[in-house]
Amino acid sequence: MLRGIRGAITVKQNKAEEIIAATGRLLKEMVVVNKIKIPDIASVIFSVTGEMDAAFPAEAARKLGWQFTPLLCTYEINVKGSLQKCIRVLMHVNSKKPQKELKPVYLEEAKKLREDI
Repeated sequence: MLRGIRGAITVKQNKAEEIIAATGRLLKEMVVVNKIKIPDIASVIFSVTGEMDAAFPAEAARKLGWQFTPLLCTYEINVKGSLQKCIRVLMHVNSKKPQKELKPVYLEEAKKLREDI
């Protein structure tokens, strides 16, 4: 079954090294928390808020060795009052686990997006 796992993290500055480091940290945490094997990752969609243009977050996945995983970067809708400098992830994984067993991961200021978890 194909399942989706959400995650997000914020950065303090729109700098390439910060975007890539934060995204790498988020991806690693998503994999560990959900006990995912890298070959089971079907694809990953990355989105960033409008002011983020210093780097592609997908570069972090390539640096982690995810050479065969399809990746896509895009921008979030710019809603007034929304969280800024935020990197969001939608990871699609092949898993026999029920959707309710897969845990979203929100780090830094992005924890505000899902205070229910």
